[in-house]
Formats: sequence, structure tokens, C-alpha cells
Amino acid sequence: MAVSVARAVAPDGSEVIVGADRPDVYLPLLEGKRVALYSNHTGRVADGRHTLDLLIDNGVDVRYIFSPEHGFRGTADAGEHVSGSVDPSTGVPVLSLYGKGKSAALSRVDSVDVVVTDIQDVGLRFYTYYCTMLELMNRAIDGNKEFVILDRPNPTSPMGVDGPVLDMKYASGVGRLPIPVLHGLTLGELGSMASGEGWLKGGRKSRLTVVPCAGYTHATRYELPIAPSPNLPNIHAIYLYPSTCYFEATPVSLGRGTDAPFEVYGHPSMRPGGYTFTPRSRQGATKPPLMNRTCRGVDLRNVPSDSLIARGVDLTYLIDAYNRMGRPEKFFTSFFELLIGNDRVRRMILDGRSAAEIKASWADEAAEFDRRRQPYLIYPLQ
Repeated sequence: MAVSVARAVAPDGSEVIVGADRPDVYLPLLEGKRVALYSNHTGRVADGRHTLDLLIDNGVDVRYIFSPEHGFRGTADAGEHVSGSVDPSTGVPVLSLYGKGKSAALSRVDSVDVVVTDIQDVGLRFYTYYCTMLELMNRAIDGNKEFVILDRPNPTSPMGVDGPVLDMKYASGVGRLPIPVLHGLTLGELGSMASGEGWLKGGRKSRLTVVPCAGYTHATRYELPIAPSPNLPNIHAIYLYPSTCYFEATPVSLGRGTDAPFEVYGHPSMRPGGYTFTPRSRQGATKPPLMNRTCRGVDLRNVPSDSLIARGVDLTYLIDAYNRMGRPEKFFTSFFELLIGNDRVRRMILDGRSAAEIKASWADEAAEFDRRRQPYLIYPLQ
């Protein structure tokens, strides 16, 4: 079945209107139907209401809320299992899709007519919100259920398409599709592409409707009004995320447990760089790597955002840390391949190749993906 995309008409001026703020488009699609909502703390509209409240205020029969990594309120640590609960203001059950009860939670899709997604993604292959959406799409296909995505901008879209395409032998909870690290798609576009390219279960198509943003292009510098997860507190950290996340697969701290996660990196044994920081336990990073240990390293907060956008996926920081630590034999864990998406990049770093050489190694596959995604773009590139 073909994907239905409601037409986005740009408003006067440059204000971006997210899909959830266009109830005139999607409320008729939900009338008289049993609805499940996949969302978290980012699912808010311009007047401050959560999309859940907007739906209920308009008489929509919301049976369940599905929540992703970090939970419905967005406060849990990365990777922390989250249990189900009940939303206190509405009484709607909250079912976690990031914990031991995930299979039971997914089975609730069978008892609704339509699944609505409204969540702020950041446009990276290893950010888990889209992985959870794909699981819901597959379950909806099993039951021939409708699927509606209330689209939101991709804040890293101005960075373009960059990074290696995932070798599917490394598919995991931090990578589910053969896409680059920076795929340059909104969730609505990504869901459309997954359905159109046969990437969903059994190659089947989703009964998908995308409610687009208005006044948005892929060149729009969109600063998120709400931090999408505890350790991406600002747009500068998000621009660094495609380049510093790989420290998760090394002994190096990327600043979890500080005021600058993903914007600094360091280790107690790193050669001095004139900057030190000490990770501490805090909400969203209760047990950060190297907790209470003084790390010597690098502060990236002064790197201009324009420079980060132009560089895209930049392994300079990872290679710098590896060299500053004396090129230790046990620097990378197996998690690195899951994040970067292949087994070539680690070998190139160990062989002493530069960040520019490594970037050139994936240029062709990124360009091919860029070409392949064109039919699924809802928004102009400029």
C-alpha cells in the first residue's frame, strides 16, 4: 500500500510548525479509532501541551502510551531498562519498549486500530528512537494496523548525508537499517523509506500516513525546544554527537556526568591537553564512565557550530584520543563496530590512517544512499 503524505503548506514567515501542531490534518484520521501513542517528553506542541493531552482533549480514544529508551519522561540513563507505569494526569498506561517487558508491550498493538508516533529524533543511525519506531511498524504490519507519524524536523539534516552505511551483519539495537550515520531524513521520511525499500519485516509495506511539518526544509537550522535525551542538552552537543559517540566503545570519557556530555573527551592516562574534568553521578548519568576520576583531555565547546556542520562525521577526536593514550592494544570494544557500522574503520585507525582518508573510504556509499533517498524526501533540500 502506498504511503500517504499529507500536503505541507509553508506558513507566512519562517516559523516551523511540527506535525503534532496540525491537528486539523490528523484528528480526522483518528476519529472513532482505538489509538496507541509512541512518544516521550519531546512530544509537545506550541501551546506547551503534550500531544497526549491534545489528543485526549479532542476526544481521541488513547488506549496506551509506548515509551522508548530514557522513558516517557526522558530522565533514564542510556541503556537503562525502564518499567511500565501509568501517566498520572490522564490515567493512560505507559508501556516501556526499552526493558524486559518489551514483547508484552508490543503485543498491545494488536488491540488498537492505529499507532501514532510523535517523538523528536536527531537523525543518527545509532540513536535508538527510530529503532523502536520500526519495531512498532513491524508489529502494526502483522495486525494490518494503520501507522501515523506526526513528523518533526531533523536537527542534523543541515550536516547532510555522511558516514558508512551499516553492514547489516552488525545490525543491533543501535542500528537497524542499511543507512549512514547521518542519514539526513526526518522520522516520517525514514519510515517511508523503510516501507518503500522493503526494509520492514518480510519486505511488507506499512499502512503509513505522514503528517509533515510546515515551513521546514532540510537546510533549516532547527534548535530543539526540548532536549531529546539527558546527555544531548543542546544543539552543539547534537552536532558533535556523530563524531564523539564512538568514545562509548573505548575507555575514554565523552563527558557523561559533566555539564558537557559529547562536548568533551578525556581519560586519566591521556597526555595533558590543558583541560581536565571529573565525571560525577547525576540524573541521566548515575554511573558515568570514570566516575569521580580526574580526566585529562579536550574541551570542544568552543568549536563553532558552522564548522561542526561542515565536517559531518569527523573521526579526528577519536584518533587524537587513541594517539594521546599511546595507541593501546585494547582501546576499542566490539561495540565500536555496532556504532560505526562496519569492520573496516577500526582497522584503518589501527593502521594509522588519517580521519580524512577514512572519511574518503565511505564517500561513495554515502553518495549512493543520498541518491537512493531522494524519492522519499518530503521537504525541499534548500
